[in-house]
Amino acid sequence: MRRENTIYVENEKGEKKALPIEEVESLHIFGEVEMNTKFLNFLSQHGKPIHFYNYYGFYSGSFVPRSKNISGELLVKQVEYYLDNEKRLYLAKAFVEGATFHMLRNLRNYDGTEEFVRIISEEQAKSFEAKTVPELMGCEGRAREAYYQAFNTITSGRLAMNKREKRPPKDPINALISFGNSVMYSVVLSEIYKTELNPTISYLHEPRERRFSLSLDISEIFKPLIVDPIIFKLINNSMLKEEDFEDELDFCYLTSSGKKKFLKEFEEKLETTIKHRKLKRSVSYRTLIRLECYKLIRHLLQDEFYKPLKAWW
Repeated sequence: MRRENTIYVENEKGEKKALPIEEVESLHIFGEVEMNTKFLNFLSQHGKPIHFYNYYGFYSGSFVPRSKNISGELLVKQVEYYLDNEKRLYLAKAFVEGATFHMLRNLRNYDGTEEFVRIISEEQAKSFEAKTVPELMGCEGRAREAYYQAFNTITSGRLAMNKREKRPPKDPINALISFGNSVMYSVVLSEIYKTELNPTISYLHEPRERRFSLSLDISEIFKPLIVDPIIFKLINNSMLKEEDFEDELDFCYLTSSGKKKFLKEFEEKLETTIKHRKLKRSVSYRTLIRLECYKLIRHLLQDEFYKPLKAWW
Protein backbone atom coordinates (compact mmCIF):
# COMPACT_ATOMS: atom_id res chain seq x y z
CA MET A 1 0.00 0.00 0.00
CA ARG A 2 1.25 3.51 -0.75
CA ARG A 3 0.04 7.03 -0.24
CA GLU A 4 1.74 9.99 -1.93
CA ASN A 5 5.49 9.31 -1.43
CA THR A 6 5.10 6.87 1.45
CA ILE A 7 4.89 3.06 1.45
CA TYR A 8 2.85 1.43 4.21
CA VAL A 9 3.91 -2.09 5.17
CA GLU A 10 1.69 -4.30 7.30
CA ASN A 11 3.19 -7.11 9.38
CA GLU A 12 1.59 -10.42 10.42
CA LYS A 13 0.08 -8.70 13.49
CA GLY A 14 -1.73 -6.16 11.35
CA GLU A 15 0.57 -3.33 12.44
CA LYS A 16 1.40 -0.77 9.78
CA LYS A 17 4.76 0.92 9.32
CA ALA A 18 5.29 4.01 7.16
CA LEU A 19 8.34 4.05 4.88
CA PRO A 20 8.99 7.39 3.12
CA ILE A 21 10.30 6.48 -0.33
CA GLU A 22 13.22 8.89 0.06
CA GLU A 23 14.52 6.76 2.96
CA VAL A 24 14.27 3.46 1.06
CA GLU A 25 17.44 2.09 -0.60
CA SER A 26 15.72 -1.02 -1.94
CA LEU A 27 12.99 -3.44 -0.90
CA HIS A 28 13.55 -7.08 0.08
CA ILE A 29 10.52 -9.40 0.04
CA PHE A 30 10.79 -12.57 2.14
CA GLY A 31 7.18 -13.66 2.21
CA GLU A 32 3.97 -13.52 0.23
CA VAL A 33 2.81 -9.98 -0.56
CA GLU A 34 0.22 -8.39 -2.76
CA MET A 35 1.27 -5.65 -5.16
CA ASN A 36 0.10 -4.22 -8.46
CA THR A 37 1.60 -2.49 -11.48
CA LYS A 38 0.88 0.92 -9.95
CA PHE A 39 3.18 0.04 -7.08
CA LEU A 40 5.91 -1.21 -9.43
CA ASN A 41 5.59 1.94 -11.53
CA PHE A 42 5.90 3.98 -8.34
CA LEU A 43 9.14 2.18 -7.42
CA SER A 44 10.42 2.60 -10.98
CA GLN A 45 9.77 6.35 -10.95
CA HIS A 46 11.88 6.65 -7.82
CA GLY A 47 14.58 4.25 -9.02
CA LYS A 48 14.07 1.73 -6.20
CA PRO A 49 14.82 -1.97 -6.92
CA ILE A 50 12.87 -4.73 -5.24
CA HIS A 51 14.40 -8.14 -4.51
CA PHE A 52 12.46 -11.36 -3.95
CA TYR A 53 13.43 -14.41 -1.90
CA ASN A 54 11.70 -17.77 -1.75
CA TYR A 55 10.23 -19.48 1.31
CA TYR A 56 13.65 -20.75 2.35
CA GLY A 57 15.33 -17.34 2.06
CA PHE A 58 17.13 -17.97 -1.24
CA TYR A 59 17.32 -15.15 -3.75
CA SER A 60 14.69 -15.60 -6.49
CA GLY A 61 14.99 -12.48 -8.62
CA SER A 62 14.69 -8.72 -8.78
CA PHE A 63 12.57 -6.00 -10.27
CA VAL A 64 15.12 -3.42 -11.34
CA PRO A 65 13.76 -0.15 -12.78
CA ARG A 66 14.99 0.94 -16.17
CA SER A 67 18.45 2.34 -15.59
CA LYS A 68 18.84 6.09 -15.87
CA ASN A 69 22.61 5.74 -15.69
CA ILE A 70 23.52 4.46 -19.14
CA SER A 71 26.93 4.80 -20.75
CA GLY A 72 27.67 3.23 -24.12
CA GLU A 73 31.36 3.96 -23.63
CA LEU A 74 31.49 2.12 -20.32
CA LEU A 75 29.54 -0.85 -21.68
CA VAL A 76 32.04 -1.19 -24.53
CA LYS A 77 34.90 -1.03 -22.02
CA GLN A 78 33.30 -3.68 -19.78
CA VAL A 79 33.05 -6.07 -22.73
CA GLU A 80 36.58 -5.22 -23.88
CA TYR A 81 38.01 -6.05 -20.46
CA TYR A 82 36.11 -9.33 -20.39
CA LEU A 83 37.34 -10.39 -23.85
CA ASP A 84 40.98 -9.48 -23.14
CA ASN A 85 42.38 -12.38 -21.07
CA GLU A 86 45.08 -10.28 -19.42
CA LYS A 87 42.73 -7.46 -18.46
CA ARG A 88 40.08 -9.87 -17.24
CA LEU A 89 42.58 -11.85 -15.16
CA TYR A 90 43.83 -8.67 -13.47
CA LEU A 91 40.34 -7.81 -12.25
CA ALA A 92 39.51 -11.39 -11.28
CA LYS A 93 42.70 -11.55 -9.19
CA ALA A 94 41.79 -8.27 -7.51
CA PHE A 95 38.41 -9.66 -6.39
CA VAL A 96 40.06 -12.79 -5.00
CA GLU A 97 42.72 -10.68 -3.27
CA GLY A 98 40.05 -8.61 -1.52
CA ALA A 99 38.14 -11.74 -0.50
CA THR A 100 41.14 -13.63 0.91
CA PHE A 101 42.39 -10.51 2.71
CA HIS A 102 39.11 -10.25 4.63
CA MET A 103 39.01 -13.98 5.32
CA LEU A 104 42.45 -13.75 6.92
CA ARG A 105 41.45 -10.59 8.76
CA ASN A 106 38.51 -12.45 10.34
CA LEU A 107 40.52 -15.52 11.33
CA ARG A 108 43.30 -13.53 13.00
CA ASN A 109 40.77 -12.31 15.54
CA TYR A 110 40.36 -15.84 16.94
CA ASP A 111 42.71 -18.30 18.65
CA GLY A 112 43.22 -21.73 17.15
CA THR A 113 42.91 -20.66 13.51
CA GLU A 114 46.63 -20.60 12.70
CA GLU A 115 46.55 -23.68 10.42
CA PHE A 116 43.64 -22.26 8.44
CA VAL A 117 45.47 -18.94 8.13
CA ARG A 118 48.50 -20.81 6.75
CA ILE A 119 46.45 -22.63 4.10
CA ILE A 120 44.59 -19.51 2.98
CA SER A 121 47.84 -17.51 2.84
CA GLU A 122 49.39 -20.18 0.63
CA GLU A 123 46.41 -20.19 -1.72
CA GLN A 124 46.43 -16.40 -1.78
CA ALA A 125 50.09 -16.45 -2.87
CA LYS A 126 49.28 -19.03 -5.58
CA SER A 127 46.39 -16.89 -6.80
CA PHE A 128 48.78 -14.03 -7.59
CA GLU A 129 50.64 -16.37 -9.98
CA ALA A 130 47.55 -17.91 -11.62
CA LYS A 131 47.64 -17.84 -15.42
CA THR A 132 43.94 -18.41 -16.08
CA VAL A 133 40.63 -17.59 -14.43
CA PRO A 134 39.79 -21.29 -13.78
CA GLU A 135 43.18 -21.73 -12.08
CA LEU A 136 42.49 -18.62 -10.03
CA MET A 137 39.05 -19.88 -9.02
CA GLY A 138 40.66 -23.12 -7.90
CA CYS A 139 42.88 -21.16 -5.51
CA GLU A 140 39.92 -19.16 -4.26
CA GLY A 141 37.85 -22.31 -3.79
CA ARG A 142 40.53 -24.06 -1.71
CA ALA A 143 41.07 -20.92 0.38
CA ARG A 144 37.35 -20.61 1.05
CA GLU A 145 37.08 -24.30 1.93
CA ALA A 146 39.77 -23.85 4.61
CA TYR A 147 38.07 -20.67 5.75
CA TYR A 148 34.73 -22.38 6.28
CA GLN A 149 36.44 -25.24 8.11
CA ALA A 150 37.58 -22.63 10.64
CA PHE A 151 34.00 -21.68 11.51
CA ASN A 152 33.68 -24.50 14.05
CA THR A 153 36.77 -23.16 15.83
CA ILE A 154 35.48 -19.59 15.76
CA THR A 155 32.07 -20.59 17.14
CA SER A 156 33.53 -23.13 19.62
CA GLY A 157 31.27 -25.82 18.16
CA ARG A 158 28.08 -24.13 19.35
CA LEU A 159 26.55 -24.89 15.97
CA ALA A 160 28.70 -27.47 14.19
CA MET A 161 29.24 -27.51 10.41
CA ASN A 162 30.78 -30.57 8.73
CA LYS A 163 31.48 -28.82 5.42
CA ARG A 164 30.09 -26.04 3.26
CA GLU A 165 26.92 -27.29 1.58
CA LYS A 166 24.88 -24.86 -0.52
CA ARG A 167 22.25 -26.96 -2.26
CA PRO A 168 20.70 -27.50 0.13
CA PRO A 169 22.27 -26.25 3.37
CA LYS A 170 22.12 -29.09 5.87
CA ASP A 171 22.91 -27.38 9.17
CA PRO A 172 22.33 -23.99 10.86
CA ILE A 173 25.72 -22.47 9.93
CA ASN A 174 25.29 -23.43 6.28
CA ALA A 175 21.77 -21.97 6.42
CA LEU A 176 23.15 -18.69 7.81
CA ILE A 177 25.90 -18.50 5.19
CA SER A 178 23.50 -19.17 2.32
CA PHE A 179 20.94 -16.68 3.56
CA GLY A 180 23.53 -13.99 4.28
CA ASN A 181 25.21 -14.42 0.90
CA SER A 182 21.84 -14.15 -0.86
CA VAL A 183 21.07 -10.85 0.83
CA MET A 184 24.61 -9.58 0.20
CA TYR A 185 24.27 -10.38 -3.51
CA SER A 186 21.07 -8.35 -3.83
CA VAL A 187 22.45 -5.39 -1.87
CA VAL A 188 25.50 -5.28 -4.15
CA LEU A 189 23.17 -5.44 -7.15
CA SER A 190 21.26 -2.42 -5.80
CA GLU A 191 24.49 -0.44 -5.52
CA ILE A 192 25.63 -1.46 -9.02
CA TYR A 193 22.28 -0.25 -10.32
CA LYS A 194 23.04 3.24 -9.00
CA THR A 195 26.11 3.42 -11.25
CA GLU A 196 26.63 3.08 -15.00
CA LEU A 197 27.99 -0.47 -14.71
CA ASN A 198 26.22 -3.33 -16.47
CA PRO A 199 25.66 -6.01 -13.79
CA THR A 200 25.70 -8.93 -16.28
CA ILE A 201 29.32 -8.50 -17.41
CA SER A 202 31.77 -9.98 -14.91
CA TYR A 203 35.39 -11.06 -14.66
CA LEU A 204 35.89 -13.66 -11.91
CA HIS A 205 32.55 -15.44 -12.39
CA GLU A 206 31.55 -16.41 -15.89
CA PRO A 207 28.68 -14.29 -17.27
CA ARG A 208 25.61 -16.48 -17.72
CA GLU A 209 21.95 -16.16 -18.48
CA ARG A 210 19.57 -15.30 -15.67
CA ARG A 211 22.11 -13.88 -13.25
CA PHE A 212 23.84 -10.58 -12.50
CA SER A 213 27.34 -12.03 -12.30
CA LEU A 214 29.17 -8.75 -11.61
CA SER A 215 27.28 -8.71 -8.31
CA LEU A 216 28.83 -12.11 -7.55
CA ASP A 217 32.31 -10.69 -8.27
CA ILE A 218 31.98 -7.68 -5.99
CA SER A 219 30.18 -9.69 -3.30
CA GLU A 220 33.31 -11.82 -2.86
CA ILE A 221 35.02 -8.86 -1.20
CA PHE A 222 32.12 -8.03 1.11
CA LYS A 223 30.86 -11.45 2.23
CA PRO A 224 33.72 -11.99 4.72
CA LEU A 225 33.68 -8.30 5.67
CA ILE A 226 29.94 -7.98 6.37
CA VAL A 227 28.11 -11.32 6.40
CA ASP A 228 30.50 -13.58 8.29
CA PRO A 229 31.14 -11.33 11.32
CA ILE A 230 27.36 -11.14 11.77
CA ILE A 231 27.18 -14.94 11.78
CA PHE A 232 29.94 -15.14 14.40
CA LYS A 233 28.18 -12.53 16.55
CA LEU A 234 24.78 -14.22 16.37
CA ILE A 235 26.21 -17.62 17.30
CA ASN A 236 28.84 -16.64 19.87
CA ASN A 237 26.46 -14.33 21.72
CA SER A 238 23.71 -16.99 21.75
CA MET A 239 21.36 -14.67 19.88
CA LEU A 240 19.93 -17.56 17.87
CA LYS A 241 17.79 -20.32 19.35
CA GLU A 242 16.46 -23.67 18.13
CA GLU A 243 13.21 -22.08 17.00
CA ASP A 244 15.19 -19.85 14.62
CA PHE A 245 15.96 -22.86 12.40
CA GLU A 246 13.84 -25.49 10.70
CA ASP A 247 14.94 -28.91 9.47
CA GLU A 248 13.06 -30.44 6.57
CA LEU A 249 14.18 -33.59 4.74
CA ASP A 250 17.91 -33.07 5.24
CA PHE A 251 17.46 -29.34 4.56
CA CYS A 252 18.05 -26.64 7.17
CA TYR A 253 16.82 -23.07 6.78
CA LEU A 254 16.11 -19.99 8.88
CA THR A 255 12.60 -19.46 10.21
CA SER A 256 10.94 -16.06 10.09
CA SER A 257 12.34 -15.21 13.54
CA GLY A 258 15.85 -16.24 12.47
CA LYS A 259 15.69 -14.15 9.31
CA LYS A 260 14.55 -11.12 11.29
CA LYS A 261 17.46 -11.44 13.73
CA PHE A 262 19.97 -11.72 10.92
CA LEU A 263 18.46 -8.86 8.90
CA LYS A 264 18.42 -6.55 11.92
CA GLU A 265 22.16 -7.08 12.41
CA PHE A 266 22.78 -6.87 8.66
CA GLU A 267 21.01 -3.53 8.29
CA GLU A 268 22.84 -2.11 11.31
CA LYS A 269 26.14 -3.24 9.79
CA LEU A 270 25.37 -1.58 6.45
CA GLU A 271 24.65 1.71 8.21
CA THR A 272 27.75 1.56 10.44
CA THR A 273 30.24 4.27 9.44
CA ILE A 274 34.01 4.42 9.36
CA LYS A 275 36.41 7.29 8.61
CA HIS A 276 37.52 6.94 4.99
CA ARG A 277 41.23 7.45 4.55
CA LYS A 278 41.09 9.09 1.13
CA LEU A 279 37.77 10.94 1.38
CA LYS A 280 38.53 12.17 4.91
CA ARG A 281 34.93 11.72 5.98
CA SER A 282 32.75 9.04 7.53
CA VAL A 283 31.09 6.63 5.12
CA SER A 284 28.80 3.65 5.73
CA TYR A 285 29.53 0.06 4.77
CA ARG A 286 26.77 0.42 2.16
CA THR A 287 28.60 3.40 0.68
CA LEU A 288 31.82 1.37 0.58
CA ILE A 289 30.08 -1.05 -1.79
CA ARG A 290 29.12 1.77 -4.14
CA LEU A 291 32.61 3.26 -3.93
CA GLU A 292 33.96 -0.13 -5.02
CA CYS A 293 31.77 0.14 -8.13
CA TYR A 294 33.12 3.61 -8.88
CA LYS A 295 36.71 2.35 -8.47
CA LEU A 296 35.97 -0.33 -11.04
CA ILE A 297 34.52 2.26 -13.42
CA ARG A 298 37.65 4.41 -13.14
CA HIS A 299 39.77 1.36 -13.92
CA LEU A 300 37.70 0.47 -17.00
CA LEU A 301 37.96 4.04 -18.24
CA GLN A 302 41.71 3.95 -17.53
CA ASP A 303 41.61 6.75 -14.97
CA GLU A 304 43.34 4.68 -12.27
CA PHE A 305 44.17 1.04 -11.53
CA TYR A 306 41.57 -0.86 -9.55
CA LYS A 307 42.68 -2.00 -6.11
CA PRO A 308 40.21 -4.00 -4.00
CA LEU A 309 38.97 -2.70 -0.69
CA LYS A 310 41.07 -3.93 2.24
CA ALA A 311 39.61 -2.95 5.59
CA TRP A 312 42.10 -0.79 7.47
CA TRP A 313 40.04 -0.25 10.62
